[in-house]
Amino acid sequence: MTTISGKAVSGGIAIGKLYYYNHKRGEPIQRLISDPEREVKRFYQARAVAISQIQQLYLKALQRVGEQPSLIFQVHQVMLEDMDFEDSIINIIRNEKTNAEYAVYRAAKQMSHMISTIDDPYLQERSADVIDSAYALMDALCGREIEENMEEGPVILAAYELMPSETLRLEQEQLLGFITNQGSINSHSAILARNMGVPAVAQIPEGLEKHNGETIVLNGLTGEVIFSPSDEALLQAKEQQKEYQREQELLKTQLGLENITKDGQSIKLLANINSVGDLSTVLQNEAEGIGLFRSEFLYFGKDRPPSEEEQFIVYRTMAKRMEGKRVIVRTLDIGADKQADYFNLPKEENPALGYRAIRMCLDRPDLFRTQLRAFYRASAYGNLSLMIPLVISVEEIRAVKRLIEHIKTELREEHKLFAEHVDFGVMIETPAAVMISDWLAKEVDFFCIGTNDLTQFTLAADRQNPKLESIYNSHHPAILRMIRMTADAIHKEGKWIGICGELAADTSLTETFLALGIDELSMSPSAILEVRKKVRSLNMSNREKILRELQ
Repeated sequence: MTTISGKAVSGGIAIGKLYYYNHKRGEPIQRLISDPEREVKRFYQARAVAISQIQQLYLKALQRVGEQPSLIFQVHQVMLEDMDFEDSIINIIRNEKTNAEYAVYRAAKQMSHMISTIDDPYLQERSADVIDSAYALMDALCGREIEENMEEGPVILAAYELMPSETLRLEQEQLLGFITNQGSINSHSAILARNMGVPAVAQIPEGLEKHNGETIVLNGLTGEVIFSPSDEALLQAKEQQKEYQREQELLKTQLGLENITKDGQSIKLLANINSVGDLSTVLQNEAEGIGLFRSEFLYFGKDRPPSEEEQFIVYRTMAKRMEGKRVIVRTLDIGADKQADYFNLPKEENPALGYRAIRMCLDRPDLFRTQLRAFYRASAYGNLSLMIPLVISVEEIRAVKRLIEHIKTELREEHKLFAEHVDFGVMIETPAAVMISDWLAKEVDFFCIGTNDLTQFTLAADRQNPKLESIYNSHHPAILRMIRMTADAIHKEGKWIGICGELAADTSLTETFLALGIDELSMSPSAILEVRKKVRSLNMSNREKILRELQ
């Protein structure tokens, strides 16, 4: 019996035979060609075939995993139809007189590298989508069929890496789970696994092929994989499996219930999202609104900022889909670990403390005006709220307000519809904002605490530095006291406060947040039912004790 630890990416426990899927693909051979235009024609023909195959995959995914996770295949189609990607391929074919397969590979690697250099785990994983799309195109150029059948199940699929298209093609009723050498919790294959309800573990050391045919235990909760488990380990895994299944069934019973404690205290549970594609999951998990829409994701994967019209369509779609539920749009928070080449931001020694978020937006008013105009135009179609990140002064708030008034005047003169009043709030992410929260509270309609940045700034501990994991502690008394101080300041003005950092989903702190009077918690949509269950289990008889401990 051997136990190896990896990265848990999809919950659950699987017990079964390992089947190793050997699918590594290398760089295609470069061939010099005498007729570049013939290769260009081959490219266009193959692209049409690849797009048709991706559309079939989308329909297949729609039936199996629902709308939201299926959207990745629409993203793949958009990538294949992208004009810049197309131009890059054709230029390589014509200028280097090379075969289309190699040109596609080269262009995809260039685009993938550009995306992978962004210091953001979610965006880094999007580089895999470029490669997946490119391989669909190269398969069409070669006339190659992708293997869809595994050995007779039930099996646990193991592979070096699984692209989203492969994950779906290989999925069968007998697929118990999968293990990969590569990948992360943010990869689309991991997202698909979670939506299929299939346990998965990534980042297992290479050598999985040596265990082909062995019985294994895959623990998608802890990230452990047990090869050739003992009878005792098998028995224990089966008990854990039954317990997990019971817990999942119990969570479904939370659907349709209120977020209210046994003694009658209620709290709103909302969702954090990155794109319109997340809305289906938001609605399925009964979020009471969008507590954080990270608008910067509209700016990535492009060679220019999104236009006013592009942003307007996204904000309007969210407002209409949420049917009157609040949608909080955080203005552009570019910089630090989130970069886009066309902004030409300077390299900084301490980017998290540098030229980013509201600082950059106020310094580039044309860019900011475009976003604000799109937002206010969309405000006519639903319940939108505006939130400003990384605020450290009253002056920043007033500068934004002045710009908003100018934009409202423009829209009136242009006879464009917009909501005259939109709730306007700020993120509390810096110790400075906490210390002047009583002043800030007089200027805004609400606060939202971003616990991720607040923790790293307060504890002087980079949250992306693995060596500081033991120091980066969001449960630190200083953080909890700051949350209380901020909540007291906004409540004194008769206004509300939410939390939208990772702590919002931490059920070990739900009781503390309720005791502090936090009005809203915003989290990943998949965490909502678990937090609802925790809220409904509480009786707030310990409120005074909790408050005394944080004085």
